[in-house]
Amino acid sequence: MAKQRARGRGSAPTVGRSRTPTIIAVVTLLVLVGVIAVAVISAQSNKNAALPVNQPVTPVNATYQTTVQNGVIVAGSGRTTLDVYEDALCPACKQFESVYGQRVTDALNSGKITVRYHMVNLLEQSSVPPGYSTLGGNALICAAQNGAFPTLHKTLYDRQPEEGGAGYTVDDLVTLGKNSGAGDGYESCVRNGTYSGAVAQNYQQASTNPALQQSSGGSTGFGTPTIQLDGRLVQPNDPQFAAALG
Repeated sequence: MAKQRARGRGSAPTVGRSRTPTIIAVVTLLVLVGVIAVAVISAQSNKNAALPVNQPVTPVNATYQTTVQNGVIVAGSGRTTLDVYEDALCPACKQFESVYGQRVTDALNSGKITVRYHMVNLLEQSSVPPGYSTLGGNALICAAQNGAFPTLHKTLYDRQPEEGGAGYTVDDLVTLGKNSGAGDGYESCVRNGTYSGAVAQNYQQASTNPALQQSSGGSTGFGTPTIQLDGRLVQPNDPQFAAALG
């Protein structure tokens, strides 16, 4: 390398060739690399940052009442009972809410069904930092106890954090719950993690319940969403499920 540099210095200069195009090309390349780097960093930052909470919530026209029984949200008072096992971070739960949420709300409003929402923390390790499944599940149970479950439930799925990224913080969930119409007891319930243990217990019970195990991709286990109709496992496309919603 030292010999090559010495030989280069002793070479005669090239006459009549401008270095300006080369400099421009190098500068352009460096700018392009910088833009790409900023875009990559920005995308990663967006993934790891919680979603903004200054957006309006998604209101739901719900006339049914909700209560909390042993850590389970009980909505409505119909003769037919749906048990729905959900995780606040579960993309398939978001899809279920998107496709069937309004029909479930209509059936609840008309008194046809009772829905028991079992919030679980199946995806507890799939947020950064871990724990959003519990935070979201706890907030929804708190909302059910304080008159804001329908709107907060739809909002958290409509604006669901990305799996593998940051979830909503406790402060975010307090704000979203208040914007959803939660009563005075909601904030302390969320901040104290009143139902965090119930969310974990719901998952432990569900994941070990033989009646809730399903086959998928060659393996059998518990997943979300899982739906029972009067104690029988059903899929959303089953005629029995459609009939129950009317």
